[in-house]
Amino acid sequence: MNFRILVIFVIILIAFSLSALGQAKPVSEQLADTAMNRIWVDARNQPGIPPKWNYEQGVILKAIEQMWYATGDAKYFRHIQKGMDYWIDENGNHKDYHLEEYNIDHVTPATAMLTLFRATGNEKYRKMAEMFRSQLKTHPRTNEGGFWHKKIYPYQMWLDGLYMGQPFYAEYSSIFGEDNWNDIANQFVWMEKHSRDAKTGLLYHGWDESKQQKWADKTTGRSPHVWGRAMGWYAMGLVDTLEHFPKDHPRRGELIAILEREAAAIEKYQDKATGVWYDIIDLPERKPNYIESSCSAMFVYAIARGVREGYLSERYMKVAARGWAGIKKEFIKVNAQGNTDWEGTVSVSGLGGNPYRDGSFEYYMTEKLRTNDAKGLGPAIRAALAMESYERGWPGHGKTVLLDDFFNHEVRKSKITAGDEAWHYKWDERPDAGYYTLGSIFRGYGARISSLSSAPNAANLAGASVYIIVDPDTDKETAKPNFVEPQHVKAIADWVKRGGVLVMFGNDAQNAELDRFNTLAKEFGIQFNKDRKFEVINNDYKMGGVDIAAGNEIFTTARKIFIKEIASLSLSGKARAVVTARGDNVMAVAKYGKGTVFVLGDPWLYNEYVDGRRLPPEFENFKAAQDLSRWLLGQTKRK
Repeated sequence: MNFRILVIFVIILIAFSLSALGQAKPVSEQLADTAMNRIWVDARNQPGIPPKWNYEQGVILKAIEQMWYATGDAKYFRHIQKGMDYWIDENGNHKDYHLEEYNIDHVTPATAMLTLFRATGNEKYRKMAEMFRSQLKTHPRTNEGGFWHKKIYPYQMWLDGLYMGQPFYAEYSSIFGEDNWNDIANQFVWMEKHSRDAKTGLLYHGWDESKQQKWADKTTGRSPHVWGRAMGWYAMGLVDTLEHFPKDHPRRGELIAILEREAAAIEKYQDKATGVWYDIIDLPERKPNYIESSCSAMFVYAIARGVREGYLSERYMKVAARGWAGIKKEFIKVNAQGNTDWEGTVSVSGLGGNPYRDGSFEYYMTEKLRTNDAKGLGPAIRAALAMESYERGWPGHGKTVLLDDFFNHEVRKSKITAGDEAWHYKWDERPDAGYYTLGSIFRGYGARISSLSSAPNAANLAGASVYIIVDPDTDKETAKPNFVEPQHVKAIADWVKRGGVLVMFGNDAQNAELDRFNTLAKEFGIQFNKDRKFEVINNDYKMGGVDIAAGNEIFTTARKIFIKEIASLSLSGKARAVVTARGDNVMAVAKYGKGTVFVLGDPWLYNEYVDGRRLPPEFENFKAAQDLSRWLLGQTKRK
């Protein structure tokens, strides 16, 4: 008897230990591990890659991309690259895509091709992206101009299709300079117009322009029911499209207004008992309706992201927080092996086809639930990232981080479009020399990022909380460089005095203009020395290693960083060093009036040394970027 009790006790202890182990990492990482290693496992020995090209992989890889930029861990980039390379044959052709099918779902994974092209510049990914763009050029449309969901579903628009096609269409247009913004906006406007119930604000799953389908209402063309995941696809499609939609485009406001209306409907139908949402949203009392995980994750992600980006009122975070609490209780489980499972996702729900799906309540209830279904797992990762960010705090909420594009304005002939492009340390640059990762960190803290391409003055600095100037141009880099002049020094110093936070990232004297830059630094008791410290030869990274002592006021988590070929600093007055190494002042801060200045003689936190693809893992530059960003935002007041 005692032996049996002992065995039971040991089993319980092991189960508890495995569960605790599974919970040690953030939920986002646990779910990402499941997505990369435990789905699509078959004889091909390619876990995380489906046997056929389909939209589910795109859903997962978009989440994995966000994991990469949220953690700086290159394993996520490698998973994306492996997942896309799998489909490209030795001649650079796609192994499993047929344009003539005109299936809008097949466009979705191509967003990962765009990610890889932007990060690597490899033309094979561009070729793939252009192929999917060609589908949209000839894809069948309704008479009004909306994309058919599929060729086999003529004259039909489904809410699902807005996620499947528009984020790719928008990102492609942004990268390659195509003006498709009215067409993109129209897709959302028309879908809402035809599917929205004016009384409830809810959106019906599909719309048949011809009104010939058995499931279509003969007056409105709408399908009979409001399916949760369809509304989730539409909401995610909106926020992912807005990511790329020009901020100054007159129709941007229409998309935000649509998102606001959908968020209001989502809030209204949130289940009070669990905090999540039902499969058929507006029929919670009808049996056997059930709470469904994929739509719940999509709603939480879209709302949290919408609030963070400023599209939605802050009050909606209560909706997201209740939803997230419900998700963790109802759908996230740790199995006996210590692995995290995502439960409660309906496998599929469609309209028409063969066998015919009539859109009835009874039909929706026949579709099976799955564990670790990609359609729920991908949105769950994104919801987890959004809510973990919120729970850590948004010190940047309501604040703008402004990146100089005036003193640092190197221009070259674009490799993508017909004109020229500004490059080197820009927010939207994903190759090595860009600041995309740094911008993502600021945004993860709730801040908005922007660029200033004109000379700084009181008016254009007024809305900024943090202003970053990096690597001012020399006359060797730029034909007519914009040098720091006395009027610029006064405008910037006055702004800092009023409470602004200035970041001055210099460079060694061979690669940056320091004489005039020093006239600005002098105001704060700091000077860039014309030297070149921490030279690194043949990628011997240890030559640039700097240890950060525990208790550093800025770098609270990073213990070892990498720097390379910097200008050391001379300090006077109230300026003081916050990082020193080998007898040199490496980083310094100064209080100036109500504001703060941070200075380093190097651009430092560009993608090459932050996104995880280059540095050995012993260097914690990503953590350092997080620490610095959080500290900078913490020095500011909300505008």
